[in-house]
Amino acid sequence: MNIVVEFFVVSFKVMWSFVLAGAKWLIKPEEKSVEGQVCVITGGGSGLGRLFAAEFARRRATLVLWDVNRRANEETAELVRDIYREMVPPKGFRNSVGELQLFQPQVYTYVCDVSKRESVYSTAEKVRREVGNVTFLINNAGVVSGHHLLECPDELIEKTMMVNCHAHFWTTKAFLPKMLELNQGHIVTVASSLGLFSTAGVEDYCASKFGAIGFHESLSHELKAASKDGIKMTLVCPFLVDTGMFKGCKIRKEMAPFFPPLKAEYCVERAMRAILTDQPMVCTPRTMVLPFDAIVCMYRFLGADKCMYPFLAQRKESTNNNGMKPGM
Repeated sequence: MNIVVEFFVVSFKVMWSFVLAGAKWLIKPEEKSVEGQVCVITGGGSGLGRLFAAEFARRRATLVLWDVNRRANEETAELVRDIYREMVPPKGFRNSVGELQLFQPQVYTYVCDVSKRESVYSTAEKVRREVGNVTFLINNAGVVSGHHLLECPDELIEKTMMVNCHAHFWTTKAFLPKMLELNQGHIVTVASSLGLFSTAGVEDYCASKFGAIGFHESLSHELKAASKDGIKMTLVCPFLVDTGMFKGCKIRKEMAPFFPPLKAEYCVERAMRAILTDQPMVCTPRTMVLPFDAIVCMYRFLGADKCMYPFLAQRKESTNNNGMKPGM
């Protein structure tokens, strides 16, 4: 194709994408069904992971919960079972020979340290053997060290990078091959606005989230280049969420009443909407998609550029150098 013609074709496609994006604000897209499909959620024992599990359960998905904390994971599983019990009786479907069968969603729990690839690969093999093929992979597990760079032990920096970033490589390598074979699946990366625009004092956390976003975007391009349009990807980038992970974090006191921490339920509601309509990215609040210079000005005005300092001071007082707080 002539390069001039190709340029105009590409320009038209770009403009059309803006039109479609604008249309989504006016026309509510139809949500896809997840009933009967297997959904793996890392970090399912608490925080956003538990809320994701509840939302998928209400839509009759089969849940596979991964967490390093067995007790917390089982608590989420019991919540899911309660949701299943409260739902209407299971629907029937015809099998390959025409027999009517009933589908009843289930929940499975696995103890897995996602920072260790051997643990990820062995647990993934158990899931394939005991549950079946995975359709949804929600990479949600995350930790924060809560130390200034020069005060942070090296092992905590490594742990942050492994859980928040490296684990996405291992889980995706474990489940993507079957998705490619079937040309069906959905990978969700729960990152953070701090992976788009960083702040002072949490260098390891920001770097890990930047890495997770880079991995997600590159993989998205690879799937498109391979014409695997049946595999969807959604990037979730919330601002500070009220899960207790960054307890003590404060912005400028005059502005604090207008910009409180985001409710976890609201973030998951927005994320689920994006996932079920195959939206490639969702930021909460939407101001996170402003130009960089605008974000810098806004950060400084709100005091967000130093918002982590009270959190770090509180962590320094309340924990020793081996403390790690799980969460988003």
